[in-house]
Amino acid sequence: MLTGKIRNDIDKLWEKFWTGGITNPLTVIEQISYLMFARMLDMQEEVAERKANRSGNGFDRLFPNNPEGQLLRWKNFKNLSGKELHGHLKKNVYPYFAKLGKKSGVTDGLGQDGSALEALGHIGEYMQDADLEIKNESVLVSAVGMVDELPLTQSDVKGDIYEYLLSKLTTAGINGQFRTPRHVIDAMIKLIDPQPTDVICDPACGTAGFLARTMEYLNRVHSSEAGIFEDDEGNQHYTGDLLEPYREHINKQMFWGFDFDTTMLRVSSMNMMLHGVNGANILYQDCLSKSIKEKFPQQEENFFDVILANPPFKGSLDETNTNPDVLGLVKTKKTELLFVAHILRALKLGGRAAVIVPDGVVFGSSKAHVQLRQELIDNNQLEGIVSLPSGVFKPYAGVSTAILIFTKGGTTERVWFYDLQADGYSLDDKRTELKGEGGNDFPDAIVQWEKYRRMVEANISGSTINAVFGDKTKKAFVVDSETISANKYDLSINRYKKVVYQEAHYDDPKDILRKLKSLEGEIMADLDELEEML
Repeated sequence: MLTGKIRNDIDKLWEKFWTGGITNPLTVIEQISYLMFARMLDMQEEVAERKANRSGNGFDRLFPNNPEGQLLRWKNFKNLSGKELHGHLKKNVYPYFAKLGKKSGVTDGLGQDGSALEALGHIGEYMQDADLEIKNESVLVSAVGMVDELPLTQSDVKGDIYEYLLSKLTTAGINGQFRTPRHVIDAMIKLIDPQPTDVICDPACGTAGFLARTMEYLNRVHSSEAGIFEDDEGNQHYTGDLLEPYREHINKQMFWGFDFDTTMLRVSSMNMMLHGVNGANILYQDCLSKSIKEKFPQQEENFFDVILANPPFKGSLDETNTNPDVLGLVKTKKTELLFVAHILRALKLGGRAAVIVPDGVVFGSSKAHVQLRQELIDNNQLEGIVSLPSGVFKPYAGVSTAILIFTKGGTTERVWFYDLQADGYSLDDKRTELKGEGGNDFPDAIVQWEKYRRMVEANISGSTINAVFGDKTKKAFVVDSETISANKYDLSINRYKKVVYQEAHYDDPKDILRKLKSLEGEIMADLDELEEML
């Protein structure tokens, strides 16, 4: 949890960027990311030095062990004057980031095999075109000072710091790209309940919100609250850390994110690094392109245990450049349909997914829409649909959306629906947090979903499930697959939800007229009294 001081410091720095002429929120986050990256490299080097001094063994250096190389370290340049600092970062430090993207075999004082660099994952690769865009020297000095004071050694805080920075990213991108609200992501993760043995993917990762919040979820669920200890590297751990046996898997194989926006790849790589995952597989790739079969043939089909995504809603693709195997599932140019088809292919048998889609996907009448829904119902297990109110993605867009929850393989017996009418925030452009009861349906949706899943996993009979979830006037209810297929695989909640109409009672018109005359008489009496007073 961030303290008020950290929030205030970040707010002040943000304001300095704006007054210094940098008004694009993504650029501000990117520039702060570079500085945080530079400091974290130095922190990692210091940890390696301490271990080497204790053991007497050598280690693979991140920075050349010569005067020029050591001046690239944060501790040795952070106190330079504004002019010197600006020139040093632009001409020496940031260009050095490009070397961090090289694979094994890098020398120049870095060690014989470059394994220390590979431990950084792919983030160095996306830092190759890093550039210093802070022209105002006083802003730069302030930024370096603020980053130097951030508690980046505390693993439970540094992720929150970056999340707070990302919360200021309020500009929508092109082709339907925009940031998914974190409370929606958290709800989707709870619905899927990922495990530390899973391999998890977001095929349109953006800032890696789904992946980073999944790591936070795992830390919460698989940690004891008995106490905290700090290791040799300065990272804090809960004493009952149940994730320790899975650390290598978590750092190297668990998380996969794809995007074709290099700026987003830099931001998402930093986000994962600050959430304690140095080796997340954040990769440049358009997942709908046919090139994925050549670059990532293993991950393109039957690979992932869990996929969490909010893929782009808008736009249509060039069919000649689209993965033909995806087109084999659904013949269309619409990205929202193609991404669901790609996710189905990328999941391994039994793999689970929670995906946000525009409402058109659940009720669209075109051949492609029906074809995709039929695939989900007949050849896979479409388990649940959470209907979201239209204001959830404001101010980016007012489109109505739904969360699809499905498992690859098998057939669908019934679909669980939830009519979520409030998400805890106002549904206007301000999105003000609502207090009190009745303002947030997500907790109840999760409770009802877990109740339903326990019944399914216990092989409770369909008649019993229908007895519990058969009332279609409630927010949570089930519909059998035969009913859905008979309705052209329409999955819109309004198709099946029953509305209870209450008879309105009105007074007799004569009584209303009599009351009006009485009121008019009282008004005239008051006016006469007022006139006498004058």
